[in-house]
Amino acid sequence: MKAIVQDRYGPPETLTLAEVDTPVPAPGEVLVRVEAAALNAYDWHAMRGDPRLARLSMGRSRPRARVRGRDFAGRVEAVGADVHQVRPGDAVFGDLGEANGAFAEYVRVPENRVAARPANLTTQQAAALPLAGITALTGLRDVARVEPGHRVLINGASGGVGTLAVQLARALGATVTGVCSTRNVDLVRSLGADHVVDYTRDDFTRDTARHDVVFDLVGNRSLTALRRVLTPTGTLVLSGGGVYRGGSLVGPVWLIARGRLLAPFVKQRVVTLATAPSRAHLEALRAHAEAGRLTPVIDRTYPLHEVPEAMRYLEGEHARAKVVITV
Repeated sequence: MKAIVQDRYGPPETLTLAEVDTPVPAPGEVLVRVEAAALNAYDWHAMRGDPRLARLSMGRSRPRARVRGRDFAGRVEAVGADVHQVRPGDAVFGDLGEANGAFAEYVRVPENRVAARPANLTTQQAAALPLAGITALTGLRDVARVEPGHRVLINGASGGVGTLAVQLARALGATVTGVCSTRNVDLVRSLGADHVVDYTRDDFTRDTARHDVVFDLVGNRSLTALRRVLTPTGTLVLSGGGVYRGGSLVGPVWLIARGRLLAPFVKQRVVTLATAPSRAHLEALRAHAEAGRLTPVIDRTYPLHEVPEAMRYLEGEHARAKVVITV
């Protein structure tokens, strides 16, 4: 099969289209014929091996996972033994996690990391949903425990996670403030944000408004500044790695580490977000999508052989919401 492979860390030029063996599903796994895949900030972090501290898990001298990509949508081609929830021909979407491998014609994935594709979404939209959607859902529903009437601020509201977080916060009954640049103000407002802050003109951390939840997807503000816009018992959810631009030893780890150290000593909740793909999360996202509460926004699509160009576009900070690969 054709796949985008990488044998050393580096820029998009290290990604090449090659012929590799088609994977064979083991017990508990399914083989999916990929129809679309999505790029995430995670993918270019993995491509560059950045921050360098992350190479302890990704591979010290070269990527442990040779084929890039983790989000996908397609149809089940075959199933291994002990697979009970899906069968050949089913339309599915899923997230491979750190195993990677979605930028390819076929992908092997554990059964518990796929779910039936939302009936009202296109294949490309479904591929754009898993990682970003799970991050937004976990941060807002599971960690911050957003309820009707809560005031939620999303820093990074126009990104892949942010555009879904705005919609999910609204679906959970919150009043939503989105922070983005000038060119994305109309987009964020169209997704349901009650208030939009243009960070090129206003500093949201100097505003007098107070929020029950601050969902930080950027990592470009200090803990003190972020806590300043929280209510005395509000929740700060840190997930700055998604938009961190790279080029250091530890990346956003220092901000996250400070958050963990601070958490026991303040009334406000300071929580570092950790996510893991699961069928339960995918099914929750499908339910929101099919109810009309959640629609992924796609900026651009590229064919499989143009993944390097797509990665260059994403890495250059030009992308709004999601960039999708068609296979």
